[in-house]
Amino acid sequence: MKAFYLLNFCLLIFLNTPHAQQGLRVVNNQSFKRGEKLTYKVHYGFIDAVEATIEITEENKSFKNRNTLHVVGIGKSKGTFDYFFKVRDRYESYIDEQYLVPWYFGRRVDEGGFKIAQDYYFDHYNNKVEIKKSSFLDIVNNTQDMISGFYLARTFDLSNAKMNQTFKVPTVVDGEMYDLQIKFKGKEKVKTKWGYINCLKFVPVLQKGRIFKHEEDLIVWISDDKNHVPIKAKADILFGSIKLDLIDFKGLYNPMLIYKK
Repeated sequence: MKAFYLLNFCLLIFLNTPHAQQGLRVVNNQSFKRGEKLTYKVHYGFIDAVEATIEITEENKSFKNRNTLHVVGIGKSKGTFDYFFKVRDRYESYIDEQYLVPWYFGRRVDEGGFKIAQDYYFDHYNNKVEIKKSSFLDIVNNTQDMISGFYLARTFDLSNAKMNQTFKVPTVVDGEMYDLQIKFKGKEKVKTKWGYINCLKFVPVLQKGRIFKHEEDLIVWISDDKNHVPIKAKADILFGSIKLDLIDFKGLYNPMLIYKK
């Protein structure tokens, strides 16, 4: 089981290639800020399996003389699930504060003894990323990693998205360029522990046969406000089902719009 896999898709689904203009572009960000922290509970079937957090730390570090936002995502198995399938995942990205592209991406995965260690150093001036020592991958303009794409996309105006409109996302995944394809599936009101939140609904088009039965077995609901926070997700996979729910948030740039009905 890839316990953090579902959250990864939530972090990627917003990107829209019409925004990928030539060269680096300054992004007007009024959607997130340092100190924001989102906490999710991942359910595997009826089991509360993993708690996942994604946080913009207070750190202000420079890469290539550029100010960055340091984002850290943590996934950790909980309760009895921890005894038979231990999960200890850490993802981090240093994202240019103005351009909202990554300069560094790190990934440390430990899931039931399956381990991954990745360190990617991006050179957006020359459209390359170092994926291993002295091993480089050619990338397109404004390529994202598994974390940075989520934050860039949260700044986009999605009010004109059309039903079944498909978008492609240029992202580096596991040392390769990958175009994630997503479809907009309308708007829904989602019930949460705080009340109801108006959401945008998206379905990534997945590679069936690996862990998914069909190409549209993952659904993600995003808050329909300026924050664009993932609220809920669910996936049918070859060996069961996974659900993800937002259980806590703090430090949002804008108030979360919550309704009683």
